[in-house]
Amino acid sequence: MGISVCAQVKISGTVSSDGKKGRTEIFNKTNGQKTWTNADGSFAVDVEKAGDYELVFFKDGFGIVEKTFAAPSENNEVALEKITNLSEVVVQNQKEKWAALHKLKDVEGTAIYAGRKTEVINIDKITANKATNNTRQVFAQVAGLTINETSDGGLQLSIGGRGLDPNRTSNFNTRQNGYDISADVLGYPESYYATPTEALEEIQIVRGAASLQYGTQFGGLVNFITKKPVAKPFAFLTRNTIGSYGLYTNFTSVSGTPGKFSYYSYFNYKKGDGFRPNSNFESKNFFANLNYQFNAKTALHFDYTYFNYLAHQPGGLTDQMFYDDPLQSNRTRNWFAVDWNLFALRLDHSFTPNAEFSLQLFGLDANRKTVGFRQNRASTGDILGTERDLIVGDFVNWGAEARYLQRYNLMGNKSTFLIGAKYYQSDNKGLQGPGSSGINADFDLATDEFPYYPNQSQYRFPNVNVAFFAENIFKISPRFSITPGLRLEKIRTKAEGYYRKINVDLAGNILLDQTIPENNTKDRHFFLAGIGLSYKPQQRIEFYGNAAMNYRSVTFNDIRTSVPNQVIDAHITDEEGYTSDIGVRGQLSDQITFDTSVFGLYYDGKIGDYLTTDSNNNFVRVRKNIGTAFTYGFEALLDWKINRMFFAQNENFQWNLFSNLSLTDSEYTESEEANIKGNSVEFVPLYNLKTGTGIGYKNFLASLQFTYVSEQFTDANNSTVDRNDNMSGISGKIPAYHVADFSASYKWKNFKLEAGVNNFTDNKYFTRRATGYPGPGIIPSETRSFYATLEFVF
Repeated sequence: MGISVCAQVKISGTVSSDGKKGRTEIFNKTNGQKTWTNADGSFAVDVEKAGDYELVFFKDGFGIVEKTFAAPSENNEVALEKITNLSEVVVQNQKEKWAALHKLKDVEGTAIYAGRKTEVINIDKITANKATNNTRQVFAQVAGLTINETSDGGLQLSIGGRGLDPNRTSNFNTRQNGYDISADVLGYPESYYATPTEALEEIQIVRGAASLQYGTQFGGLVNFITKKPVAKPFAFLTRNTIGSYGLYTNFTSVSGTPGKFSYYSYFNYKKGDGFRPNSNFESKNFFANLNYQFNAKTALHFDYTYFNYLAHQPGGLTDQMFYDDPLQSNRTRNWFAVDWNLFALRLDHSFTPNAEFSLQLFGLDANRKTVGFRQNRASTGDILGTERDLIVGDFVNWGAEARYLQRYNLMGNKSTFLIGAKYYQSDNKGLQGPGSSGINADFDLATDEFPYYPNQSQYRFPNVNVAFFAENIFKISPRFSITPGLRLEKIRTKAEGYYRKINVDLAGNILLDQTIPENNTKDRHFFLAGIGLSYKPQQRIEFYGNAAMNYRSVTFNDIRTSVPNQVIDAHITDEEGYTSDIGVRGQLSDQITFDTSVFGLYYDGKIGDYLTTDSNNNFVRVRKNIGTAFTYGFEALLDWKINRMFFAQNENFQWNLFSNLSLTDSEYTESEEANIKGNSVEFVPLYNLKTGTGIGYKNFLASLQFTYVSEQFTDANNSTVDRNDNMSGISGKIPAYHVADFSASYKWKNFKLEAGVNNFTDNKYFTRRATGYPGPGIIPSETRSFYATLEFVF
């Protein structure tokens, strides 16, 4: 067996665009690698051996050039033609053609995706309500996702799937440009910030097997990739949106590449009244990306993100209240605030074309605060002048992740080795206690006003995580590869602080006032292992399969946050399990794109909620490791380019039809709790369908989408609640629902007008039963709403 570092055979030359030089992206269709020209337009593409190679050249605003070169060769010249006065359909087809070439290949930069179930959402292809990050439309072609839908202008993202709770995307490793953006990756992986869709180039999703490279989450990876700087020195874009319920948003960005320096920056402002009373919100979001290309081998990138918002929360509803009037609200004093500061610095360096290194440094300084009247019975109206419940979280963390990737020849085939390490440290704080009796967004403690408020605690959570990981693509033949991987985790989570135990009688007299200190430390280290298989019988077809171990540590909320009528099990511990996918994906000619797969998700010690009674025979909701759960299903995505089959001669016309279907079932196979074994797992609808069509002619584009999700349970008991129930609204099914959306756009010179209607059938439905904020109770989804956006760019 022969092993050697890949030999360097070069194809070199110069790319000119409209008679000028500049950086151009190059894609090698033969081996799937990407590179860039230098600032002067010169390029040198390294290939494995002598022969013919097909290269594709792309630069925004210019036509794609595909050309075959003999290797070795030099002094090649490539000329790109500027796209002028072409219709929106033609421009979009150019971008779509380029996007299809570089959808998460086996190797991307210093990351390996071979054998994984991956999905890429190209934002330019979407005709949707981008101003409010409409999740149904943006994620329409990602199989099996369940969504918590809110009416806060898209300030937060809540997606799940395969039996994973969607709340704030806490079961995914959520990143922006490759770095963590959640509150605390280990102790509180909830995402209070989501990159605005208007700023995105693409969204990358890698399912549960991503645990080996990106850490311990059963859902996998969601990575938001912001737009890249444009090739010219300066570009300006502004978008203003108005919509139903007082919605107004502004998105303004600047971008450019003067020489070796490049930049992209935006400011996003949103405000609205919401479709229910007491639902007004306002947000401000600033982002700056600064880059310096030292030479063709070395680049430095810096990101800063600021996000701040204040939202009025209308509270939850009981079943009876929802079916009587889903627009009502009996909470007037509930508020939620977020202040987020993200920093990231990344160094990319290529030692050789086959040896790449990246170092990512990142940090977070943030807080989230909530205050409100939080009686467990949603039907109990707000009582003015009484205390409110205050919860404050301060998040300060930083980390570093280094990766080294080496390509080498194994038995005449190019294989790839990746090794990396991550260090993560956080020092977060949590506080719960009495809030003021006022009506405004007052986030100060009111212990002087309410000294014997029953829910009081204060904690510090210093966490440390060190991880090492390695993967290797063994290219057994040009068509078949095996990719084993290993991750070593060392995690230490701590909870230092106290809570007060206060009992009062019916007359309000103090029977017990006890401060109980806690100092809990959880130290663990473990291995995660996995393997991926890929077989490509032809260039556009791939059979893939993978299996990987997964892990999820307990969160702050699992340790100590008091919720009315909820009990946290004192012995709650981490979750472990496995995920697996087997599927086939690819293209049939250039007309049909598909991805079909079966999956399995095995959970040992799954954390969840179940209903029982306490010693006083009162119903309580217990959160603990309920048992062993298994979720399995079939996912299929089909996209048919109808125009390429019947109207191929008309380049100004496009028409596609897509269907995204997930069939999922689940079962608790073991549990120590009564009447749990054999039940369905929470948040698992049997049917999850999104289907739609998009059509375009010249500068006009339109899309129509239909969504259907069957009923799902929200607790391990599989509780069913009568629609006339007027208790809490916390327990029970989420009924089946369907919803339809329409969006359209028209471009004229430097202007673009977008408009649409979401939920145009005006269905009344909900996707969440909240146990705490923003409830408790049923959180209705938004009724019919309209929007219109005017864009100007130069």
